[in-house]
Amino acid sequence: MTQWTSAVGAAQLARQLHAQQPRPAGPGTRKPPAYRALADGVRLLVLEGRVPVAARLPAERELALALSVSRTTVAAAYEALRAEGFLESRRGAGSWTAVPAGNPLPARGLEPLPPDALGSMIDLGCAALPAPEPWLTTAVRGALEELPPYAHTHGDYPAGLPALRQTLADRYTARGIPTMPEQIMVTTGAMGAIDAICHLFAGRGERVAVESPSYANILQLMREAGARLVPVAMAEGLAGWDLPRWRQVLRDAAPRLAYVVADFHNPTGALAGEDQRRQLVEAARSAGTVLVVDETMSELYLDGDGPGAELPPPVCAFDPAGSAVLTVGSASKAFWAGMRIGWVRAAPEVIRSLVSARAYADLGTPVLEQLAINWLMGTGGWEQAVDIRRAQAGENRDALVAAVRRELPSWEFDVPRGGLTLWVRTGGLSGSRIAEVGERVGVRVPGGPRFGVDGAFEGYVRLPFTVGGPVADEAAVRLAAAARLVESGARAGTDTPRTFVA
Repeated sequence: MTQWTSAVGAAQLARQLHAQQPRPAGPGTRKPPAYRALADGVRLLVLEGRVPVAARLPAERELALALSVSRTTVAAAYEALRAEGFLESRRGAGSWTAVPAGNPLPARGLEPLPPDALGSMIDLGCAALPAPEPWLTTAVRGALEELPPYAHTHGDYPAGLPALRQTLADRYTARGIPTMPEQIMVTTGAMGAIDAICHLFAGRGERVAVESPSYANILQLMREAGARLVPVAMAEGLAGWDLPRWRQVLRDAAPRLAYVVADFHNPTGALAGEDQRRQLVEAARSAGTVLVVDETMSELYLDGDGPGAELPPPVCAFDPAGSAVLTVGSASKAFWAGMRIGWVRAAPEVIRSLVSARAYADLGTPVLEQLAINWLMGTGGWEQAVDIRRAQAGENRDALVAAVRRELPSWEFDVPRGGLTLWVRTGGLSGSRIAEVGERVGVRVPGGPRFGVDGAFEGYVRLPFTVGGPVADEAAVRLAAAARLVESGARAGTDTPRTFVA
């Protein structure tokens, strides 16, 4: 019986391996043999989840040709991986990836650690904060008071509760974009919204243009939906989109969809300007590309004197009808990740199509959570809760920035005005290896390649604003310890990851 469940092509694996930065050699250390470097590279891809477990690897001859090395080198690397438990083989079935007994299966996204696993591990993998109390408890109580009439119904609202759809439409109207409730569909988080959009607009094999870097979980969602991702590089620093590159990709690749984060981009924190937004909408419309705009970070401005201070208009302001721009929002970042409420704003006919397609996978979003968000938005509680979130995220950002600058002065980054993430260049070190070693010294952080296509951004890590004060200081200390281990050429990740004991 075949043991593998997917396959990795020789060219794809070669691209991912070439994108890895070599482990820096310390003074007096020797360069590892070619087979050892190849085995380490494959092992790292498996541990990071960029090559899935139970994926069939290319035959030795194919990979040797793709990498321009000898077949003997590949054979020796495969043998080393088998000895370490990262590869299994059977005559006639080939070789497929594995993990040694006792190792956790690698996550392909950025799933948070279970609360009971936090203990001595500092989790910088997930950009999410605790709930802004007392507003979570108050909102749930308010929702319970409004629940009885809905309890007498079947409880399925594929487009969302009419009251919440109206509230969301009114909020867009108040932002200067007239919106009807028929232009809103409530979803189970932003991921649910984008999943529905991808299934409706981008069938298997369709091209989807994405920012490079982009949000890792969305990239993985699109890959698993069968999309062909077309990366478009971001401008340097916090400058936002590179419009000439976008025009070229939209013209030459003619993608069916394009996914962008205009407001405090995840992971870079960039904020696209008004003219950039207008030009991208015009370019997408000319190319026949549907623009999917993720607004989940839009309310998390951390600098400025008041709500919306100096912020450009929403991207949908340049397509108010919602036929060329599909806007995705969510309560998860601005309020609490445990409140899985998202929404799509689009033209009424698009919403009707999304609702019809949704019925085959998801009959609706939980009523109680919709009532809680509607209660918050209707009573002014939302604004007060988001104010708490901004203050907390701002304090955490400042503490993390100071700690990283103190402990890791060679690391480079631009400080964003909002959002929840810091995109950090790691001073020439491999972000993947820092992530791998980090778990051994008690800090969990995602390496840059998770946010790219085909192994890009090896020299980066993403740091979210989820810890502050002494915890931010300790996180930076542990990151510095991981960086030193990587820099010294330590063999990382061959043992079961160990948590740090204070």
